[in-house]
Amino acid sequence: MDKTTLAKYLDHTLLKPNATKEEIIQICNEAKQYNTASVCVNSYWAKLVTEELAGSDVNTCCVVGFPLGAMSSEAKAFEATKAIADGAEEIDMVINVGELIAGNDDAVLADIKAVVATVHQENKLLKVIIETSFLNHDQKVRACELSEEAGADFVKTSTGFSSAGAKVEDVKLMREVVGDRLGVKASGGIHSYDEAMAMIEAGASRLGVSATLQILS
Repeated sequence: MDKTTLAKYLDHTLLKPNATKEEIIQICNEAKQYNTASVCVNSYWAKLVTEELAGSDVNTCCVVGFPLGAMSSEAKAFEATKAIADGAEEIDMVINVGELIAGNDDAVLADIKAVVATVHQENKLLKVIIETSFLNHDQKVRACELSEEAGADFVKTSTGFSSAGAKVEDVKLMREVVGDRLGVKASGGIHSYDEAMAMIEAGASRLGVSATLQILS
């Protein structure tokens, strides 16, 4: 795959808590230079990123309920609504991982549905972060199934803030579960062209990366 095509798989990401305005502007300029799929940031920066990306076809992507997922569904939905009002085209939400592990599928489903409703009302895209490093095989399958049942557009491996990021075997499993009905986003620990291509070959249709320049150089 040539680098121009690969760039459109990439969400150029800066989610560290100490990111400054200058750093956010810098990644927007990099995203425009390489024409990535999006710039992915914490929702505080949605308006700035949208302003910086104006006139390009790079989307603003914001994380919601990040990185723990353990806040109320109403709070997640409100954060998504505000991010979209500030220009976000894509929302990446974190599920309530503890409720999934406990087997409380109804709670997990309701949580995702709450965010799906507000995102799809505005005709935007929702990705669901299942945080694979905390989950066993069956829990990963259930997380994907619940995300699809709730109406999400993508399932995503990781926040990048847990004990491990994306793994090829997890991406393969997620793609097997959702088929071609949902997208699969791999994120966390992807630092090279070869690693990026391994994720795509495993079934990823989007990659969350902070090492965009390294991957595309």
